[in-house]
Parts: sequence; structure tokens; C-alpha cells
Amino acid sequence: MRLYYSSASPFAAKARMAARHCGIEIESIAVDTSAEPVELTSANPLGKIPVLVLDDGTSVYDSRVICDLFDRMSGNQLVPQELDAWRSVKTFEAAADGVGDALILTVYEVRYRPEEKRHQAWVDKQKRKADRGLAFLEDHIDEFSNEPTTAHFALAGLLGWMAFRFAGKIESERPKLAQWLKQFPESFPAYEELQPRAA
Repeated sequence: MRLYYSSASPFAAKARMAARHCGIEIESIAVDTSAEPVELTSANPLGKIPVLVLDDGTSVYDSRVICDLFDRMSGNQLVPQELDAWRSVKTFEAAADGVGDALILTVYEVRYRPEEKRHQAWVDKQKRKADRGLAFLEDHIDEFSNEPTTAHFALAGLLGWMAFRFAGKIESERPKLAQWLKQFPESFPAYEELQPRAA
């Protein structure tokens, strides 16, 4: 199986960590999404990462679907099956992914729009979404189990990405999340290898 990814992507980091946790072997192939390479757009018409290409050529995307596939392939090593625990994990995962989605849009506003065309009110709205999501994550971090789930990997990917895209924000505003990320490599040593990195 091949996973197309970018080293900076929190979503790709999440999928790669999930695969490692489940013992699923994947070939990670770095791509530049801005260049819209044919190997990426033929696997995912949206041109987004991560995208997993199975041995039979079938494509799977986005990170949540990829992680759910890994969960099924591994006999549910990523998501608990008891209803309340399942709901908690999947809700937390969605919140972490949603924060990432909102903050990435603020990065893209600066990266891809000329200054005179930027819409500050829209950027501010995305930041408010992210801040509400981060508050939710901070308020519920104590509910995390010790056994890694998709929620753990979504949060680790998000916070690792924020460490270089929004340096100092977590440490100054969300101390419980900062402490959790500091300790996460103790329970999942592969984080040091698979965490998001500035491109």
C-alpha cells in the first residue's frame, strides 16, 4: 500500500501514526500538492492528502476514512467499539481535525491571496472556530485513555503542526494540551519520527 503525504500535514501524520500503531506496512510517498502531480490527482481527484492507494489500486481518502480502514484491518486497534467510548473518540477526533481545517484556511489566506484581497473578518472567524475547538480539547483531555486511538493521533498531528505554524500558541494558551504533547512520545515513541515537520 502507498500513502501519499506531505511532511508538514497534520492529517498525513495522523494516518501514518495510525498505520504504525496497527502494524500495517505502508510506503510513504511525499508529494507537493501545489504542483498537482498526476499520481496524486489520479488517486484523489480533490488533489488532497493523505490518500492511501491499496494493492489493488483502489484509493481511500481522507485521513478519517483511512484511519477507520486501518481500524477494521487491525481488529479495532484504533477505535473502541463500546458505544459511549466510540462516540467520545470519534467526537474528539472530529474536533481536532476541525481545528486543523480552520487554521489551515488562515494559513492559506496569507499564502495564496495577495494582501489587498485578504478578508480579515473571514480569517478571524476561522480563528474563533479553532479557539473554541482547542478549548473543547483542553477541557476533555483528561478523558483520554492510555491506549492510543484515532483521537490521540489526530491531536498529536494537530499540535505537532501548530508547534511550527503557530509557535507558542499552545504553550501560552492551552497548558494541558502542551503537557499532553510533551508526554505523548513516552506512550508512542514513533511520534518523534512521524510528527509533522515544516516543509
